[in-house]
Amino acid sequence: GPHMDRVSLQNLKNLGESATLRSLLLNPHLRQLMVNLDQGEDKAKLMRAYMQEPLFVEFADCCLGIVEPSQNEES
Repeated sequence: GPHMDRVSLQNLKNLGESATLRSLLLNPHLRQLMVNLDQGEDKAKLMRAYMQEPLFVEFADCCLGIVEPSQNEES
């Protein structure tokens, strides 16, 4: 798919090894959000709604921090 070139296999491996991410995914509320998103018709609309959810924002930030760590190191 179009996303594979953006996220390397090493990054995917890092996502799987992240304790923070794992603990977030243990949250039933977040899991339900992910299921809704996976099955949703209008994913863009769902994403906009989810960005109002602190839990989902935390999850997204966690993913980005793992996938794009170089941006955080420069500050």
